[in-house]
Parts: sequence; structure tokens; C-alpha cells
Amino acid sequence: MSAVVYEVTLRVAPGIADAVGDWLQAHVAEMVALPGFVDAHIARQREPSEPDVVVFCCAYRLRDAAALDDYLREHAPRMRADGLRRFPVGFAAQRRVLDVLGVFVGGG
Repeated sequence: MSAVVYEVTLRVAPGIADAVGDWLQAHVAEMVALPGFVDAHIARQREPSEPDVVVFCCAYRLRDAAALDDYLREHAPRMRADGLRRFPVGFAAQRRVLDVLGVFVGGG
């Protein structure tokens, strides 16, 4: 089995972007502590910018599809509910799953 990337894109209102960014630091740290998670990246979209929205992307690399299935079954409802409870308006998430075909590490 090969690794998978679980990607979550958040579109948030500018007025809550700083609070969401701060919350993401702890949220992603909690996610990668779960079984099967290898690592994660948090990014803020620079280009193309969207009017009246700030876009964050969290990309989580998991050991395999079974680890993602375990997360979705055992932890996702609680983790998703936390974000929606904290940010009931101006916060929307979109998710996708990608199969990893290769991992490359640069020298610098």
C-alpha cells in the first residue's frame, strides 16, 4: 500500500482569517499525532487571490488508505465539529484524497 494525501482547503472570511490561522496550528498538530499520520503542511494561498476570502490548504500525508479510513471513521466527526463550533460563519471546508506517486526531497 502506498501513502495518501488528505487535503483540506478552507475558505474563510478575512475578518476571521487570523483566528483560523492560529487555530490551524494546534489543529494540525493534533491531527499528525493521530495514528497513521506521517506529516502535514499548512499553506495560505497567495495566487490567484480570491475576492473577500482567505484560502488555507492543509495537506496531510498518511501511511496508507487504511490509516485514512480509520481517521475518517474514528476521529473526523470530532475534528470537523471543533472547527465548525469555533467558526460557525465565514468558514467552509473542501476535502480531497490523493494517492502519492512519488516523494522527492531537495538538497536545500
